[in-house]
Amino acid sequence: MSKIRILAVEDDHEVGRLITMTLKANHYVYEWSKTGNDALSVFSLFQPEVILLDLGLPDIDGIEVIKQVRAINQTPIIVISAHSEEEDKISALDEGADDYLVKPFSVNEMLARIRVALRRRQVVADSAAQQRSYVNGALKIDFLGRTAYLNAKPLALTETNYKLLCLLAANTAKVLTHGYLMRVLWQDKPLDDTTSLRVAIAGLRKALEPTANSPKYIQTHIGVGYSFIQH
Repeated sequence: MSKIRILAVEDDHEVGRLITMTLKANHYVYEWSKTGNDALSVFSLFQPEVILLDLGLPDIDGIEVIKQVRAINQTPIIVISAHSEEEDKISALDEGADDYLVKPFSVNEMLARIRVALRRRQVVADSAAQQRSYVNGALKIDFLGRTAYLNAKPLALTETNYKLLCLLAANTAKVLTHGYLMRVLWQDKPLDDTTSLRVAIAGLRKALEPTANSPKYIQTHIGVGYSFIQH
């Protein structure tokens, strides 16, 4: 039986019951908080592996919950919200959320997103334990040698493309927004000037992907950003 702990933060009674009943049926250990402040208190004691977070809470905004959690650790956060506007999604992802589900949602999709978040969490843990290298399918990154290999052949990457590759790899399966990537890679450029980012992504795709229209490693999230595919 699973001992994986999940914190559900949802003030709507019916939605909360749906989430927790689904978690129970799938043998997850869970806690259910109905306010942001309660969630933060429970979080420190319960130490969940995944957080399911509604943005529209009755006391503090869900974005503030993300900020406070991210200030202390990288527990995967899946936002579940009725807010479908792109700005809300980007704000949540910019602050460190890992994924975003819009209400109404399928419980099967929610469970799939949880599994993805747990896989990413394991990848991050493995990467921290083995900081010398990263392996994902046919791709290997030798951090000490600052070299990447595909099918055991070294890739000819620019310094920027190598940094972008390492950043995506370190956040495998997590959507990184355009703003986040710009802020990390080009601190001297406006966040909305994504020309350099598009050029870098195109160069990295050329090195990694068999064809331009068949993404193998880099997944585009239109209007939001990019994620690295786990193999």
